[in-house]
Amino acid sequence: MGLIEVIANDRTGNKVRVKVDSEDTVEVLKKMIAAQMGTDWEKIVLKKWYTVFKNHITLADYEIHDGQSLEMYYS
Repeated sequence: MGLIEVIANDRTGNKVRVKVDSEDTVEVLKKMIAAQMGTDWEKIVLKKWYTVFKNHITLADYEIHDGQSLEMYYS
């Protein structure tokens, strides 16, 4: 489809902007975020409201669009 920019916000002042393909999985998005933050991607949890995003599902399936902001937590 094309590149989209996703913003991950951990509510402590850290915002990470990542460009990924909309057909990429949530796992790929987490790995891109982890590379910028210097953390382990497996500890990152991405949410929107009460939906916790699963690693094997694509961003397009979750209807994540360009410029969308996601909540980021650490497990």
